[in-house]
Amino acid sequence: MRRAAVGGVLLTAVVVVAAAPAGPQTLPPLAAASAPWTRFTLPNGVAVLVAERPGLPIAVVRASVEAGATLDPADKAGVASLTAELLTRGTATRSALEADRAIELVGGSLEGEGGRDSSELVLSVLRKDLGLGLNLLADALLRPAFPEAEFERARDEAVASARQAEEDPETLGARVLRRLVFGEHPYGRPTGGTETTLRAITRDDVVAFHRVAYRPERTVIAVAGDIGAAAVRVELEARLGPWLVSGSPPAAPGPAALGAPSRTETVQRSLAQATIHLGQATVTRRHPDFYPLVVASQILGGGSSSRLYARIREERGLAYNVYAQFAPGRLAGLFLVELQCENARVREALVIVREELVRLRRERVSAEELARAQSYLVGSFPLRMDTAADVSDVLVAIERFDLGLDYPERFRQAVAVVTADDVLRAVRTHWDPDGMSLALVGDLPLIGIATP
Repeated sequence: MRRAAVGGVLLTAVVVVAAAPAGPQTLPPLAAASAPWTRFTLPNGVAVLVAERPGLPIAVVRASVEAGATLDPADKAGVASLTAELLTRGTATRSALEADRAIELVGGSLEGEGGRDSSELVLSVLRKDLGLGLNLLADALLRPAFPEAEFERARDEAVASARQAEEDPETLGARVLRRLVFGEHPYGRPTGGTETTLRAITRDDVVAFHRVAYRPERTVIAVAGDIGAAAVRVELEARLGPWLVSGSPPAAPGPAALGAPSRTETVQRSLAQATIHLGQATVTRRHPDFYPLVVASQILGGGSSSRLYARIREERGLAYNVYAQFAPGRLAGLFLVELQCENARVREALVIVREELVRLRRERVSAEELARAQSYLVGSFPLRMDTAADVSDVLVAIERFDLGLDYPERFRQAVAVVTADDVLRAVRTHWDPDGMSLALVGDLPLIGIATP
């Protein structure tokens, strides 16, 4: 890898990974005014949110624990991800094969996945098999055995995945960009670790991580399906009520620094197209400017009607797709622009991206652009809750970011009242083209950058 300035523009990219839907089952429409969701807390601190959907045959239960990659030691990045992956590979009462057979016999699924801020277990079963599914989920969450053979297998798979990521230009660019933007902060490291850090992890590290980080008061359970809150309480208290832990919770990292100097890094790959990521650290989901920034990113690069799409694809034919995204996390947000284009036209594309970023800070967006962005954001919001898995994901976000159970209606209202002045002020305050970092993966000689 080599650092270099390219076209005077910094580029960043980030990949936001969401849990895969447990199934294609579509939910009945939400009520117009608010979602019929219920929240309660178990005596041991587990927060539970329930979306009752009568007639929905599939039930999805998402158990989210504040045990993500932000808690990984820097020299053993990947511990959280490995721990989450191993939760379903054998417990104190069932082998991995026995657990797999039990859930597959009823046509369900139970999967663990480590994320940046938290890790999750996601259960999907027919409503009639929910009891069995909850038994398996509670067993995996509270009593994982972390068998040595399964640990070795999971670590080898993670190493292979990390190695493969280095060969995928989009994933590589996103990783480079995060490192440039967040530096030594945990947000700057890949959630799955690197080949080096993964090989340093032992089974004892995984056992210790689970013992310290998996705690009831750090857990959110979101349930969506044909089951009421009272029944959910009974089911969960029977299985999770005895869950108690001793000792202190893990020390959490502080917020990521904003306003760091821009940096550029280029990576030589003999590819027909270069991958460009441009971005910078910005505010979190809780910031008052969240909604103006969401609208701004939609106007800039949120689809076929966006400014970047019109200029880069429609007018110049530089890229098949280009987008801008504001991805807020718990400790910092990330604003990014991502595109792929021919190596020889990278500089041309970067010039246009910079022009549009400067324009967004220089002048108010038009009334037509504003209305179009608001209409899309409000109209597409229900699609984010199309399946039971989608709803469970939204419920977890509501709890983690304290959004309130009326969040769907509040989101629509908050987007609708954003003005052109709000967009201009927020962009001027939080997004600076001169402060954005650039990660560029491509054939550097064809781009016009000398290689060592």
